Amino acid sequence: MFWSVEADTSAVLLTQSPIVLPTAGNLSCELRDPAARSDEQGDHMVFAIGNQAIRLLRIAGTPSGTALAALVPLDADGFDRIDAIDRLLRALQGRAVADDRRLTPQQKRRHRQMLQATDGHLDGASYRDVAIVLFGSGRVTAEPWKTSPLRATVIGLVHGGRAMIEGGYRQLLRHRRKE
Repeated sequence: MFWSVEADTSAVLLTQSPIVLPTAGNLSCELRDPAARSDEQGDHMVFAIGNQAIRLLRIAGTPSGTALAALVPLDADGFDRIDAIDRLLRALQGRAVADDRRLTPQQKRRHRQMLQATDGHLDGASYRDVAIVLFGSGRVTAEPWKTSPLRATVIGLVHGGRAMIEGGYRQLLRHRRKE
């Protein structure tokens, strides 16, 4: 699957603008993506903004070329969708677009290391071999491997990577919010 609305809580859902709203200046055919994919949900597109991407879904049954409106379900993920709509509107109006803050730079680095560690381990590399690739041989050989904190780190990275592979990656797309 390319991506699904259930998986990405910040996807902007687009539908035909209600007739009670003025249509002058509304988005319509400007949102076309040659790499778009269609399925029973609708037309999935990616709107690129610099090094960011906003996922869009024109809901099935929304005619092409009509004025569009964003749909925000009133659920726990509504704030994520509002953030994405804000970023989309800023980009379309030529304003500065804030970075997507769902993941901090530290979280992005750790998730990348999780996948690298898991990939290496699934390919038959030992935890020590993975540690050498991730942290360098100097750090790994500087202390006894059995009691090394790097050993525990690599084991944790592999376990975290496996959890991501088994569906935990969907949590990456959600903001953690206080109840």
